[in-house]
Parts: sequence; structure tokens; C-alpha cells
Amino acid sequence: MKQLFLLAAVICFGVAILKFYSARMVQPSAPKPDKLPWRTLTAEEAKARLDENEDAILLDVRTQAEYDAGHIPGAVCLPNEDILPDLPLPFENDAEILVYCRSGRRSAEAAQKLTELGCTNVADFGGILDWPYETTTD
Repeated sequence: MKQLFLLAAVICFGVAILKFYSARMVQPSAPKPDKLPWRTLTAEEAKARLDENEDAILLDVRTQAEYDAGHIPGAVCLPNEDILPDLPLPFENDAEILVYCRSGRRSAEAAQKLTELGCTNVADFGGILDWPYETTTD
């Protein structure tokens, strides 16, 4: 009986030590904005890029229903969920791609995916909620 009690105590002590050290381990964090493999822009900077480069691709990564309800003129809808490694992208890897969504979360995810797929000129300017310019439902 003493041996069983001793074994249980050793196991409990071992589990406690593992929990303590695993809680103290440094968890990987998301890349810092200044270390991202893509650029982040303000809405104003994105508008200037679009005005300067008519070949820039304006990518709306919201759902088709969200896009249909209102989007930035000239935007192309490619939902974030549809950016997959096994599907070809409808543009060249070196094209300037300006990405937005509703609030900025999906556009950051899409920018990450696009750079992982080999796109070299990606910029994320957050969400349409921060876009102070014209929108359309056409």
C-alpha cells in the first residue's frame, strides 16, 4: 500500500512540474508589423498606390455576399477561404496586390497566404470600415 501511495505521489509531482515548465515556455507569437513579409498601408496610402498604378490588383477577401453588399470600385472578390495552395492564383506573383476585408483580420490572413504562395508585392490596408472614399454595389 505504501508503494502505491508513493507511486501516486511521484506521478502527481511529475505532472505538476511538467505543467509548471510548459506554462513558462515562450509561446510563438504572430510576426510584428515591422517584420511582416508584406507591407501594411493606411487607407490613404492604398488609395495613393491605386491612383499611381492602374495595374495594381485591389483584392477584396470578404465573402461574395459581403462584396455584393458594397466594395471599393475596381476591387476583385477572392474570398480568403478560397486562397489555397493547390489552386492557381489569377495573377502573376510579382503583381502589386492591395488586400482588404471588413475589419483587417482576414486581409492579414490573406496577405500571409499570398506571400507563402510566392507573391512578392503584397500590401494589406485593413478593412473597408476604415476606407473613407467611395464604395459601390456595382
